[in-house]
Amino acid sequence: MEKYGEILVFAMPIFLLLVLLEALYGHLKGEQTVRNMDMISSLSSGVTNAVKDVMQISVTIISYDWLLAHFAVFEIQSSVVLFCILFIVMDFQGYWVHRWSHKINIFWNKHAIHHSSEEFNLACALRQSVSTFVNLFTFFLIPCAVLGIPTMMVAIVTPIHLFAQFWYHTRHINRMGFLENILVTPSHHRVHHAMNIEYMDKNFAQIFIIWDKMFGTFQEELSSVVPVYGITRPSETWNPLKINFQHLFLLISDAWRTESLWDKCRIWFMPTGWRPADVEAKYEVKKVENVYEYVQYDTKASPLLHVFAWFQLLCMFGLLFYFFGHLGLINRLGHENIFWYGGFIILSIYSYCELIDRNSFALAWEITKNAIGLLWIYSTSDWFGMNTMLPFGKYLIASYFIISTLITAYFVFFDFSNDSKNEHLIEEKIC
Repeated sequence: MEKYGEILVFAMPIFLLLVLLEALYGHLKGEQTVRNMDMISSLSSGVTNAVKDVMQISVTIISYDWLLAHFAVFEIQSSVVLFCILFIVMDFQGYWVHRWSHKINIFWNKHAIHHSSEEFNLACALRQSVSTFVNLFTFFLIPCAVLGIPTMMVAIVTPIHLFAQFWYHTRHINRMGFLENILVTPSHHRVHHAMNIEYMDKNFAQIFIIWDKMFGTFQEELSSVVPVYGITRPSETWNPLKINFQHLFLLISDAWRTESLWDKCRIWFMPTGWRPADVEAKYEVKKVENVYEYVQYDTKASPLLHVFAWFQLLCMFGLLFYFFGHLGLINRLGHENIFWYGGFIILSIYSYCELIDRNSFALAWEITKNAIGLLWIYSTSDWFGMNTMLPFGKYLIASYFIISTLITAYFVFFDFSNDSKNEHLIEEKIC
C-alpha cells in the first residue's frame, strides 16, 4: 500500500502536467479538445479510483499467489524475455476483459465511467472505475502461473501496462504509419470511444492492436465519419461518483420493476443496454438516437465558478498528496485512519462536483464535509500527523474548510439565484 502511494505521488503530477500541456497546445493551435468542467470531472474521477485502490476495498476471488502455488510447472528467473511474455499475456487478458465489459450488462457498469466524457483527450483517460469491488478475471493469468512468473513481476508490470494506455487518448496525433499495424494508436482509440454506429464496440485492444485483427473487432478511423464521443445513454452530470453507479442503479431498478422472474434473473448477463420489454415500455430512459444532432452536456458557469472549481480541485490535490505521501504515518496512527482520510477525499470530490453541476444540495454536502474536517482537527488537535512536520498546517486546513463553505454558500444563494432571475426575465420578455 505504501509503495503504491509513493508511485502515485510521482505519477499523478506527471499526468496532471500532461493534461494541462495538451489543453495549452490545443489553445495555441486553435483546436481545443478540452472543456474546463469536463477536465475537472475527469481528473476527479482518476483521483477516486486511486483512492479506492489505496484503501484496498476490492476483493480478488482468485489471487495470483494462489494460481502460482497450484499451477506452477516451471520456475523462471526474472529477465527481459520473461517481462515481454508477461506483458503480452496481460495484454491478451486486457483485451477480453475490455470486450466483455462492453458486451455484458453487469460488466458495463465498471467501464461506463471511462466512456462517459463527451470529449476525447488525455484527461478522459483518467476516468477509471470505483465500482469494481470484485476481481473475477485473474484466471487469465494461468499461463503466467504455469511458467512460474513471480508475483513481484506481475505487481510491477500491472501499473506499467495501465500507464502505457494513457498517451493515445488524444485528437492531436494523426495516423502513425507502420505502427498502426502493431500498436493501439490515437486513431484506433478514437474509434473505440466514438458512439457512431460505424465505430460502436470496436478496437478493444489496450496495447497491441493485433488482438482486434485476430478476433474480428478491428475498425479503422474513416475520413468520412467524424467520431462523436460519449455514451448513448448520456450521464448528464460532472459527478464521477454518480456516473460510476448510474448503470448499476438502472439494472437494479429494471430488475425490481419487471414482472417477469426470468427477466429479473437474466438482465445482468444480457447484452449491454438490454432492458425487459415491460419495463422499457413503461419507464423511458434517455438515449441518443442521432449522434450528429446530440447536444453535449454542459452547465452554465460564471468565470468565478470556473476559478473556484479549480481552487477546489487543487486544494483536494494538496490533501491527496499528503495522504499518498504519508500513508505509513497515517497507518501507524490507526489503520482505520486510511479509510477516514480516503472517505474524506471522496466526499470532497462529490461536494464540489455537485456544485459545478449547479445542484443546490452542494452546500449541504460542503457543510457536511467541512464540519467533519473541523471536528477531526478539534478532536485530535492535528490533521493526520501533520503536526510533526508542519505545526501550523492544521490551521491552514481549518481555514480552507471555513472559506470553502462560505464561497459555496455564495454560489448557491447568490450566483445561482441571479442566473435563475435572469432566465425568468428573459422568458418574460419573450412572452
